[in-house]
Amino acid sequence: MSEIRNLNPECIWRNFDLLTQVPRPSGHLEKVQQFLLDFAAKAGVEAFLDPAGNIVMKKPASPGMENRKGVILQAHMDMVPQKAPTSNHDFINDPIVTHIEGDWVYANNTTLGADDGMGVAAIMAVMEDKTLKHGPLNALITADEETSMVGANALPEGELEGEILLNLDTEQEGEMIIGSAGGVDVTAEIEYQDVEADKADKAVKITIKGLKGGHSGLEIGLGHANANKLMARIVVDAIANVDARLASWHGGNMRNAIPCLCETVLTVPAENVDELKEIVEEYAATFNNEYHGIENNIIVTAEDVAMPEKQIPEEIQDNVVNAINACHNGVLRYIPTIPDIVETSSNLAIIDIENGKAKIKILARSASESQKECIANMLESCFCMAGMKVTLSGSYQGWDPNPDSEMIKVMSAIYKREFGNEPLINVVHAGLECSVILSKYPGLDIVSFGPTLQHPHTAQERCEISTMPKFWKLLKCALEEVPEKQ
Repeated sequence: MSEIRNLNPECIWRNFDLLTQVPRPSGHLEKVQQFLLDFAAKAGVEAFLDPAGNIVMKKPASPGMENRKGVILQAHMDMVPQKAPTSNHDFINDPIVTHIEGDWVYANNTTLGADDGMGVAAIMAVMEDKTLKHGPLNALITADEETSMVGANALPEGELEGEILLNLDTEQEGEMIIGSAGGVDVTAEIEYQDVEADKADKAVKITIKGLKGGHSGLEIGLGHANANKLMARIVVDAIANVDARLASWHGGNMRNAIPCLCETVLTVPAENVDELKEIVEEYAATFNNEYHGIENNIIVTAEDVAMPEKQIPEEIQDNVVNAINACHNGVLRYIPTIPDIVETSSNLAIIDIENGKAKIKILARSASESQKECIANMLESCFCMAGMKVTLSGSYQGWDPNPDSEMIKVMSAIYKREFGNEPLINVVHAGLECSVILSKYPGLDIVSFGPTLQHPHTAQERCEISTMPKFWKLLKCALEEVPEKQ
């Protein structure tokens, strides 16, 4: 039995521990969907799998609470599958192994899945508890939030009942979110005919690792290094100065995670191998100097590898590499009226170039629809000039703040009464499903909150133990003090 089951509140940690035993990376949700249906049957609550792959649960009001507004509790079931380079974890088959360090729960060199496993575990705790006071409850546990919000986008209209939505996917205790950024996926692709590599050349694999990575919404403003952008500087230099040719490029694996690992294979004339390795060594020193105080230890290596038979045609190589180098990455603009909040950004998330195909994926975000369109067009122009086909997909609007929310006033009063201080009311640059759900269920009064998580979407993801009792207390009080129906 995991030691996290001894933590408080037991009802959430016990359910989260059960959840860690069920593999649930985005795109592979059959096991967790069945787990949640089995849980609901055991708890005695109505539940079903909807056509979008979401799990919906329904629980009637507790005695005397039938006149309260209906509440929809919402979280997402999938997790980002990121691991340390030394980990052999298989996210499709292996459970998450947790451990405690001080006031934090971590996984064993993988993402923890507290994003948004803690929200799911809290919903499970509410659904199974027969002593809680609450009005009519629905629970919506969405599919594949981390990959273009698939479940929310395909959510059937008319399936949910309620006037209030409590989203349990915020990652700072004491903060209540009333607005979030919109986003759009930008995908650039080109197919090419490989050419023969010069058999007299030598091949060198360049690896960039040791970066912090992180959530491309919540942590994009922290200035974390992007492994793909760092690699672009090396590759451009090597092509220009040591006659390098690109054989392959693989960097990043999730659209909403800042890439922390990148590998390329370059071929160079035999007499230029040492000079290439010197260039790599110089960039290693440069990167660590530039990111001192932000990144702890950027590791850049060059090693001899077997010579590939094929490589990318020179013209395609130059166009694509130059586009990668020119592509905007990171913060583009802050909200003019709230200058410490990121408004618009892009994350050069995934690059895969090999075997006759180059594919690049970028997630652009903005709290402004016009700026979201602007940055998407910028990125499209950049890669179109390289002769690539660019597709925009998965677009979702931002969640516009409602400062007059009745529920935010109720919850702010609860927070001050129970914990002695005012909560922080905020908007967030991350993409929450609230805006998508709101488009299908207009008029919902929405608040997002949760316990404190750090470094989601990385192998250093952790959950702060001491924030969990406050999160649970706030959720219970909010359910008990939901306003009456008008």
